[in-house]
Amino acid sequence: MKTDNNLFISCEQAKYICDKNQYGDASIIEVIKLNIRLIYCKATRAYSKKNTKLTNVIKTSNLQTLSSSKKKDMKNQLHKKLSK
Repeated sequence: MKTDNNLFISCEQAKYICDKNQYGDASIIEVIKLNIRLIYCKATRAYSKKNTKLTNVIKTSNLQTLSSSKKKDMKNQLHKKLSK
């Protein structure tokens, strides 16, 4: 299949669109192109499945991050201890 046709995209393009789609940034046309690729490409289907699984795990996990000021404090403390 030719990748010159607007509906057929490369595997790399499909991965990029898949990533965008996971975050809701893909356009309708991109989603259509991705779905066409998913029909016939086993590698793209596997990538999409893993990507979806990872996104779901991250969404359902109870991740906690440090504030910027706390990170800066920790970095300063580390530099002080390393400079001794």
